[in-house]
Parts: sequence; C-alpha cells; structure tokens
Amino acid sequence: MEPRVSLITLGVSDFDRAVRFYRDGLGWHMSGASSADTAFFQAGSLAIALWLRPLLAADAGVDDSAGGFGGISMAHNVREKEQVDAVLAEAVAAGGTLLKAGAEAVWGGYTGYFADPDGHVWEVAWNPYFPLGADGSLRLPE
Repeated sequence: MEPRVSLITLGVSDFDRAVRFYRDGLGWHMSGASSADTAFFQAGSLAIALWLRPLLAADAGVDDSAGGFGGISMAHNVREKEQVDAVLAEAVAAGGTLLKAGAEAVWGGYTGYFADPDGHVWEVAWNPYFPLGADGSLRLPE
C-alpha cells in the first residue's frame, strides 16, 4: 500500500450549516463534483468531503452510538478498481479490521472500509471521476 491520504470525509450533523461554514465562511471553493448531500473541497493535494454523519457511519458499516464512531474517515484512493480488494486484504493482514468488503458504490466507483488497530476508519476507493495524479494527489473537477 502506497502511503497516501486522498480524501478526508467529515461526518456532519447539519449539512447546510457545514457547507455555509466551509464555502461561505472560510471561502473554500466547492467542487462541481458536489451534490445535494455531499460537498467536496480541494485542499492541496487531497480533498475534504462533507457528508451527513449517519450516512457516513452506515456507509462504513460502523455503529454511530456514543463512544463508537468518531465521525471522520480517511480515504486511500487507488488507480485501478482491483486494487481496492488488495489494499483491504493488506490492511487486514497487517492487523486491521475489515468493516465493509469492497463493493460497487451507488456513485459509480468501488469501495470498502477497514479500521486500523485503534479503530480509525479508512475507506479504500477507486473513483473513476477523481483520477490520481502521477504523484498520487487527488484532483477534483472544478
């Protein structure tokens, strides 16, 4: 697994308020890849996403009750769809816990989740709409 953080997703309690904070308050440019329930912002060589916390927890297959899920996931994007399952297997072999096996995503990619030994949630994703640069950086559509 190449050491890379491609995307950090923040599970938010009020989507509209969070968008106003980052876009209007901080002046961050919202990517055209954003939708009615997901906002993407380019942040240097990685991206920040906003998504409703219960949806993020459900997508990762974790319990959102008190003391469980921290409301954040980091993503490791890969260049090829087949790499998702390989990276998930590598993480499990290294002592991680498989949270969600690789599967087709409703948005057109392929994704799965694992937790590191301390419970930090990582998504492994192949996204045909967010290609990686030669240096591994993630670039969102304008």
